[in-house]
Amino acid sequence: MSAGERARAKAEQIVGKTVRKAAHAAHKETLAAKGAALETRGKMRGAKEQARGSFKR
Repeated sequence: MSAGERARAKAEQIVGKTVRKAAHAAHKETLAAKGAALETRGKMRGAKEQARGSFKR
């Protein structure tokens, strides 16, 4: 997993969590769902890259 891909995955997680929490505070459920989806996409991207790296060894 390259540093750039790791940073992108972590950034998606952080932005998604921030959007989700801010949307919940403002009672915007649609935006909260989009934030949760972004956070999950970041987690899956990180897991995919980590799995890809484990097979290269």
